[in-house]
This record gives sequence, C-alpha cells and structure tokens, in this order.
Amino acid sequence: METKTLSRRAFLVGSGAATLGVVMGGWAASRGDTAWLLPGAHAANAPFSPIAWVNLAADNTAVIYSPASEMGQGTMTSIPVIIAEEMDLDWSKVRVEQAPGDPKRFGNPGFGGAMVTGSSRTVKGYYETLRLAGLQGKLVLVQAAAAKWGVPASEVRTERSTLIHPPSGRRMTYGELAQSAQAPAELPKVDKGMLKPMSAFTLIGKDLPRVEVPAKSNGTAQFGIDVRLPGMLWAAILHAPVQGEKPLTVSDAEALAVPGVKKVVRLPHGVGVVADSFFTARKARDLLKVTWSTESKARSYDSEAALKQFVARAERLDDAGAVWHKQGDAAQKLAGATRVLRATYTSEHVAQTTLEPMNCTARADGDKIEIWVPSQSPSGVIGVVSAGAGFKPENIKVNITLLGGGYGRRAEADYSLEAALLAKAMPGVPIQVIWTREDDFLRSRPRPMTAQHLVAGIDAQGRIVGWRHRLVSESITARTAPAIYEKTGGKDSPVMEGSDCVYQITDQLIEHCREQRGVDVSFWRAVGAGYTKFAIETMIDEIAASVGKDPLQYRLDMTAHAPRAQAVLREVAAMAGWGKPVKPGRAQGLAFSDTWSSFIALVAEVSVENGRPAVHHLWAAVDCGHAISPANIKAQIEGAAIFGLSAALGERLVYKGGQVQQQNLHMYPLLRANLAPVVEVKLTPTDNPPGGIGEVGLPPVAPAVANAVAKLTGKRLRNLPFPQTI
Repeated sequence: METKTLSRRAFLVGSGAATLGVVMGGWAASRGDTAWLLPGAHAANAPFSPIAWVNLAADNTAVIYSPASEMGQGTMTSIPVIIAEEMDLDWSKVRVEQAPGDPKRFGNPGFGGAMVTGSSRTVKGYYETLRLAGLQGKLVLVQAAAAKWGVPASEVRTERSTLIHPPSGRRMTYGELAQSAQAPAELPKVDKGMLKPMSAFTLIGKDLPRVEVPAKSNGTAQFGIDVRLPGMLWAAILHAPVQGEKPLTVSDAEALAVPGVKKVVRLPHGVGVVADSFFTARKARDLLKVTWSTESKARSYDSEAALKQFVARAERLDDAGAVWHKQGDAAQKLAGATRVLRATYTSEHVAQTTLEPMNCTARADGDKIEIWVPSQSPSGVIGVVSAGAGFKPENIKVNITLLGGGYGRRAEADYSLEAALLAKAMPGVPIQVIWTREDDFLRSRPRPMTAQHLVAGIDAQGRIVGWRHRLVSESITARTAPAIYEKTGGKDSPVMEGSDCVYQITDQLIEHCREQRGVDVSFWRAVGAGYTKFAIETMIDEIAASVGKDPLQYRLDMTAHAPRAQAVLREVAAMAGWGKPVKPGRAQGLAFSDTWSSFIALVAEVSVENGRPAVHHLWAAVDCGHAISPANIKAQIEGAAIFGLSAALGERLVYKGGQVQQQNLHMYPLLRANLAPVVEVKLTPTDNPPGGIGEVGLPPVAPAVANAVAKLTGKRLRNLPFPQTI
C-alpha cells in the first residue's frame, strides 16, 4: 500500500494558524490552478465552491464530498457533518457524494495524506482539518456578504445556510450569495481557537439519519459488484494454490471453446478468463490446465507447527526483538520483584469474511485507466496499479463505490491489479473481476498469527513494578510500507497496537520478534489490539486474583492518573451491577481498552454450557471524546463486539503446505444469531478530540469473556480462539 505525504501547501499548520489552501476552490481559481478544483467548479455556470469539499447551488442546497470509504461504519455521514457544523450548513439541504479518488485534495492527515479508510483513523484523522476548512468556508461567505451589504464582517452571523445582519435585519441564503460570489484575493486565516466550543454544536452529537441507508434499503445503492458499463465483460481468476507462485504452462483450449469466452490472460500469480458473463468465465476457468512454480517460501508453511515455534521464541527471553516501547529498567525491577508471574498467549489466523467478495471493474484507454472498486484505499489502488500495470499515477482514475464490508481486507489492492491487467490486455473494454467465496479464502491475507509472552513483577503491596511483553508474528508494515518499517527500526504499528497502555507501570519493555514464513498477513478489524489487549487484560485479572484484589478496583488503582479511564470503568460497573449476585451458573468478567484514543470498559456475563462459553450479556461504557453521531457509535461498538466474540469462540484459518484449509463458510464457523448476546452501550462523551470508534468494541470482548470463565472454572484461557472444550 502506497503512502503519500501531502505538501505543506496541502495542510499547512503553523504558529497556531491554518491556511488550508488546498481545500479552497476559490484559492485555486485565483491562481489559475484548476487542477485543485472539484469537477465542474471552474465552469462559469457551476455552483460556487467556497472550499473544495463543498459546492453551493442557487437553491441553497449544498453538496459535501466525503473522502472516506463507506463500508457500514457511517463515515459518509460523520465526515460531512464535521464540515457542516463549522460552516453552519442547513443539514436538511445537504447532499453527500463520494469524493474523487484524489489524495492530493482529499487525503487523510491521519495517514500522512493518503486516502485510506481504516485503523479507526477516519474521523480522528480528518476532524480538526475539516473543522478548520468548514470555518474557513463560512468566513469566505461572511466576507462576501459583508462586502455585498457594505457592512463590517464582524456584524454578519450565520445559521442554517443563511447569512444575517442583525443591525439592519437583512438576510441572505448561502445559495443567493453563491450566484454572485467571487473568490477572495486573500483567504481568511483560521486557527483552533476560533472553532465552536462543544456547547455550541448543533449537528455534532446529534443522531442524524445515515445518508446512505435509504439507498441500501431500497436497492439503489451501488456496491462494487453492482457496477455496469456499456460493453462490459466479466472475468474469473484461477489463482496459484500457494501465495507467490506463478503459472509456468497454461493449456487453455477447453476454456476457449466455451461459448462466450473472449480471452485467456496469463497474470503474475494466476490466469484470468474473460467472458460475456461471470458464470461463463467461472465455468471456463475451471477447465484450465496450469502447472505452477513451486519455489514459494510459503509452500513449507504449516501454521499449527509454526505456532509452537512462535511460542518457543516468545518464551526465549534472550532473543531480543525490535523494541516497540521501553520505559525505565524492566529487567532490574523484575529481578527485584517480590513475585513474578509469567504467561504465554496465542492467537491464530482469522479471515475478514466480507459479505461482498473482492471485485473490481477497470477500463483502459491507451495510457489511461479508470477503475471502479469497493476499496478502503484509493491511494493503495493507485500505487499498486501504477507499479504492477505500468500506468502513471496521474493517469489512473479511481471511483470508490460502497463496500460490502472491509475489515482491513479492502485496504489491500491485489484484486484491483488483476482487473487493471485484464483491461490493459483488452483496451477499451470494461472488465469486471469477481472473486468467488473460495477465492476469498484461498487468497486470504489474514490477521497475523501470534505468540505473546508476558512477565510481570509484583511488589509486596501487590503493585506491578516491572513488565515485559514479547510478541512474535509476521510483519504487516514490512510488506505494505517497507520504507516506514526500516525508518522506524522495525516498528510495526498495526501488529503492535494496543500493547502499550494507560496503566501506570513505571518500568516496562515491549518487543516485537518478526517471523518470515512467506504468507502475507494483513489488516483485520482491530488488528493488534484484538490480541494484545486479550493478553494484557487477562494477565491483569490473573494478577489481581493472585494478590486478592477485585479486578475493577485493581484497574482503578492503576488508572488513578487517567480520569477518562476511571470514568468508563466506574460507568460499566454500574451498568452491569458489578459485584452484585448474578444468576446461578453465571459470572461476570471485566476488560478495558484505550486504543485509538478512545476509552472503553466492558463487562461480559457468561456461563459454561457443554464445555463451551455461552455469552449472555455484554455491557460497554465508551468515551471517544466528541461523539459525532451517538447512535451510530453505539451501533459500531455493538458490531465490533459481535465480530470479536465470533473470532474468540471459533474462527481460525489453518495453513498446511502454504494452502488455506478452510475453503468456504461451511468450514469457517461464524457466530450464529442464536448465540449472540444482548449488547448494551453507554456513551460518556467528553470535550476532547474524537478518538477512533469502528474497532473500539472488539479488543475487550475476548478478555472479558475469558475472565468470566476463569471465575467459573478456575481455568485461564490463553488461546484465541478459545479451545473447543474448556
């Protein structure tokens, strides 16, 4: 995945002021730089574009461009709301459209300016920048109205897409002004001190209906798999059975004999069949006879055997890994501790299992190519298609559709490259590549398999005085962003996220020991925090039990310096009735997470039935700072919690000889509706910048359930997924 950094011109923030020239349509026009304008914004009869994120029409309607990929997490609503809040737009007159795939204009500051949706960085990454942009857009309108009326700009106020001059009683809508407004010669300067206080919000914090839901409900929503273009053909891909292998010989006579087949194309790691329907393409694909290279390192990968080796390495303390976090002298404190506790945890590969399988449509025309794709990363698509298919980045147009689930898999762009190569082989013809569910499993880029070894030193008062956390896994960043990986000395953010936390432990050492087994691993909902918090939070419970303290009180003692953490811990305890009697045969477990700058505490009420955990109820208290849309945040916590519970109770991908053994969902058990617990979520918003939310509900689920099981059975669960019988 390519990461691009925007220039200072794009996001200039200095001395407390932000110029934000990149988002100003007027600024671009005044310089004659129409490449920065939105489509049509430079035309004489086009709507007025005070900032490049917004077009205003004469009827007082506004179009706001949403730069993030909408995959059910609600960003197509939340991001435009941020702009509308500071610009004082009338939300009832706003229409939201997907932004063009143009990182120079719409890149996420949270990803260094790349257009990427993931890692709970969308609202968090865009928030301040878009509030400042919205404010700047409003000031452009205020100054234009003041000039038109011949009054000081300080006397003009705004509300609901209307400009008002209280001394004279004059009013004018944004749309009326847009008919005659001109780009200012010099932009108004804005800074954070000029933004609205939380108490003045009129849109942020309100439960506005999600803008994409009506189309999803009436069937008009367009996902990638719905794209239809004149003359379009379909393609099915025969992939190499093992990652990294190539087709050596291809016998395609039988495939070409199938009526409707147009072409067979050899690809770097597969063979594509293009036909007049996907059914025909898939039928012909299955008739191909291919011999494959066998030199891939992944061919020797056996995940069950490798996991044992990972465990051995994690427990080998003299095998120093890349330091993720170091504070004080953990070794010295561990050596002098009154007691030392050790535990090893494992997590296996899991797949993203998106509802919509991977797909992409592409049409090449000479040295240019246009792509329609349900992707989390337009930047990734541009980078991969440029490098793999030979198109210059400026000649690649990416149209992002709705996504039928992403969970990190669609941050990858391998399926886009296949479509681009096939389109290049058949110029002028739109080609839609669709993977079958079996293809999705075969070509899975799963969450890394891990082994973690934790060592905690306890003093005479039961406090943790030394902490060592070793994690063994493949690397994600070394493959997706090798330059960043090398520059940071082997630090892998997605793999290690969640391993450092708010708990007050003065001396600690956290390490990552990289393995290289030849199988690509990738992003998965919550990625690192899904297993690091499992290890940390179950270890904290075990320590609390060993010193005779209540798990809630032990966490409160360790977060005395962190009031936001304490607040959610106390709130969830009140919600769940922590410490009060529960139904016979049940117990409650607690866990906490502070990843993505959001704080969540979760309690699970669990029984053990037929040797398996049965989860009856989950309670969660969440502080994510400014809550853009409370109802949607609750929905995201609920969804992530169920996602995490499904993985904890049974999801696993097994590799033998480099090949995934699970071929479809009948071999990969997802949580059934009858096993889903009641989930209650309470938000406790605070006046802080928003943290991430889409993944926040996942990390505390598995440890909360495991901690409840330990209360019931005395057995500590240290493996994900949990054993089939406990």
